[in-house]
Amino acid sequence: MENPHSNPVAWFEIYVDNMPRSKKFYEAVFKTTLEKLPAPDEEGGLIMYTFPSNMTSYGSGGALVKMEGFKAGGNSTLVYFHSEDCHEEANIEAAGGKVFKPKMSIGEYGFIVLGTDTEGNMFGLHSMK
Repeated sequence: MENPHSNPVAWFEIYVDNMPRSKKFYEAVFKTTLEKLPAPDEEGGLIMYTFPSNMTSYGSGGALVKMEGFKAGGNSTLVYFHSEDCHEEANIEAAGGKVFKPKMSIGEYGFIVLGTDTEGNMFGLHSMK
């Protein structure tokens, strides 16, 4: 069956060690509210907060995840968040993270910023201007 959606990413998870600190960081950077997701095994140490999403529009849903036995940071997947003009770059350090690579051109594909969150996870921002 052919996928009618152009975005092949259906979901992402960012693993964290300190959920309150991580939730505060991402809410501050992106000026949004993360909602608690009923996790199937919260008693077993699984806690999830989802980013706002709409499964019928551009982008992918995702969540911050705290799970016993899975350490934050040091993984090899990089999530890029959409930005109108990488304007969230200024919010990264104000929210307790670090800018790893300031806004830079990637030619005809726009611009990116790389940052690290309060857990040591690297993430990207992407914009066309």
